[in-house]
Amino acid sequence: MRVDRIEMNPNVMMGKPVIRGTRITVELILRKLGEGATENDLTDGYPGLTHEDILAAVRYAADVIAHEEIVLVGPTGSTPAA
Repeated sequence: MRVDRIEMNPNVMMGKPVIRGTRITVELILRKLGEGATENDLTDGYPGLTHEDILAAVRYAADVIAHEEIVLVGPTGSTPAA
């Protein structure tokens, strides 16, 4: 997997992950896709954005979620046995 298309720089978009050399955030790409935008919509609306950039953003997000730690707080729906 190539993650070199994604960069985080505190001086660019407050350090959010972006497509290298742009101010296009991974979040923006995912949000647009989630709203129903097509790859063509994205590449037409953001000149310089490529198919590979979009795939890199999706892979990056999948990796972040895969390594996410979930901490459950409060009732879990089961009662401990007495």
